[in-house]
Amino acid sequence: MTDGFFTCRKNVLLAKSPSTQIEGVFAASKGRSVSEEQEALLQQWLEEGAGNLPASESVPAVGKVSVTLTSDWLEGSELLMTSLGELNSSPEATLCTDQQLSELNALASSELQGHAVAERARLPAEETVTVAGGAPWAAVVPQPDQQIAGCVGINTEVLNDDPAVLAWSLACDAETVPAELPAQPIQDAVPFCPIPTEVPYHEILWRDWEDLSVQPCVLEQVSKNTPLFEFRVMSYNILAQDLVEQGLDLYVHCHPDILNWNYRLPNLLQEIQHWDPDVLCLQEVQENHYWEQLEPTFKEMGFACFYKRRTGTKTDGCAVCYKHSRFQLISLSPIEYFRPGLDILNRDNVGLVLLLQPVLPEGLDLKAVSPLCVANTHVLFNPRRGDIKLAQVALLLAEIDKIARTTEGSYYPVILCGDLNSVPDSPLYKFIRNGELSYHGMPAWKVVSGQEDFSQQLYSRKLLAPLWPSSLGVTDNCQYVSQCQPKKPGRREYSRDFLLQFRFCDVACERPPHLVLLEGVTDVKPAASAREHSAVTAVPKRHHPLSFLGKCRCSGVIQHGLNLTSVYSHFLPQRGRPEVTTMPMGLGATVDYIFYSAEPVENRAGECRRLYKDGALKLLGRLSLLSEDVLLMANGLPNPFCSSDHLCLLASFGLEISSL
Repeated sequence: MTDGFFTCRKNVLLAKSPSTQIEGVFAASKGRSVSEEQEALLQQWLEEGAGNLPASESVPAVGKVSVTLTSDWLEGSELLMTSLGELNSSPEATLCTDQQLSELNALASSELQGHAVAERARLPAEETVTVAGGAPWAAVVPQPDQQIAGCVGINTEVLNDDPAVLAWSLACDAETVPAELPAQPIQDAVPFCPIPTEVPYHEILWRDWEDLSVQPCVLEQVSKNTPLFEFRVMSYNILAQDLVEQGLDLYVHCHPDILNWNYRLPNLLQEIQHWDPDVLCLQEVQENHYWEQLEPTFKEMGFACFYKRRTGTKTDGCAVCYKHSRFQLISLSPIEYFRPGLDILNRDNVGLVLLLQPVLPEGLDLKAVSPLCVANTHVLFNPRRGDIKLAQVALLLAEIDKIARTTEGSYYPVILCGDLNSVPDSPLYKFIRNGELSYHGMPAWKVVSGQEDFSQQLYSRKLLAPLWPSSLGVTDNCQYVSQCQPKKPGRREYSRDFLLQFRFCDVACERPPHLVLLEGVTDVKPAASAREHSAVTAVPKRHHPLSFLGKCRCSGVIQHGLNLTSVYSHFLPQRGRPEVTTMPMGLGATVDYIFYSAEPVENRAGECRRLYKDGALKLLGRLSLLSEDVLLMANGLPNPFCSSDHLCLLASFGLEISSL
């Protein structure tokens, strides 16, 4: 896996000396003369560097190596810059000429007072540098007339014995990149220097805003005379600090400083403040950080916040925040997926479902807009327990069905955010989007994230119907039983003793026409055993109160009627590669989603994928995601610019405003 930790000249010099003027010496650009003050600073740096060497090592020969970092990022952003301070002033980096290299070599030679200087002509085209405790890394020396097409060339003049720079230099050539990363972080590296605050995150890992409101299909649906209530929704797994410390093996590619919460928190807040969402759905929010830092900050930003911690001993949970100037709360429903005594629901994941009323601006007193249902969750990760994951999603959909259902039986617009730990081609994703899943006999691992393949196992867990017992009170249509059987006005309730008097009357022995005829079970004659044990049997089995709700629960098919589709297409057509929202162990995957309500379109013959078009809730834009190769150039996730192991998702919506 091509990976590396890029170190710019500015950070190296700042770590060696408190003076920031050293950067001018190493810039040494375009043949300009070096001032006496700069020469003195360089001499001070060289003496300090030599003084820090162990006694057993002699002063090494100082040579200059030009390290070239290459990038195939076609969006035009230059991810790896020679100096982060030059982002605005010098958008393009050029290769050093022979004259510049000669001048720097001459300057270093005069300051070292007799130490041998490695001449540039003696350096091979590719020099392998070995770091203590690590694998060899290649430093590529560019030629004077070298042309690099489609790449960003950065040359950095460094000492060839400095492991903090050379050990982490990037090379896109597969022959010079090691097949595997070092097992342990590099020791004795230059201390990490934070990113300058004047260089915001979005200028380093550039993500384009895709305006979907100008597409013809959207323009046809939005009448010129129909105003829209526009708002932004962000979904973000911010990586709880406790989970970082419990799984440090997952982040060996990161410098310890960028994993510190005091470094990560400002980055996360800066990112959220920059994109300015109206509704914010967060996952992996550590409880003490929420109450002590996040909630007070969000309130200052104009948010009303709600939090639900995971059950059991877990210290993180989910949060939903909305700007009180844009929405008012109608109802709040936290969800706990843990159910005592049920193996199918024995994990501590949670969710939140809110019903919000948009606040119209002044001047629209005679206008109305529909309420909005917002749901946020973080379901189980375990790739082997797809049954648990599916049951958790079914509970969430049942809660959404209850909150978003109108008195007429339809639904308010729904936005579902969260980390579902499922890739776009998994059965669980297809169930949410297509509204139906036949799970009976399916391997449990196949239902979940799809990031691991356990097909070679001889005895894999299979999903059997029914997936959960009827005592859970959720039907296979992902609805609560109480929602399926609303009580009629004036309906009476009868005691058990009163109903036992009619267990063998003529009406009780009549078989419904649609019921399959089974002798001794659904025929008109009660079984002899039923008469003998009538004192124990309260109601004949054929008249169980849940036996006529929807399909038979033994069919192994679950459904929902929310008509949800994804904001993202999960593919980057301009790059020809999949979108990525996270990179566990260096492998890119999409597991975070924003689903929203849409209107289904009649499919053509033979198509099993449900098609949608925008309804009352319209998708107006989205923040583009990145591909795996781009994130690899930034050393994966987290990195100095993105302080979570997930990317944030952001979408802009419009709700139709109608007249009263």
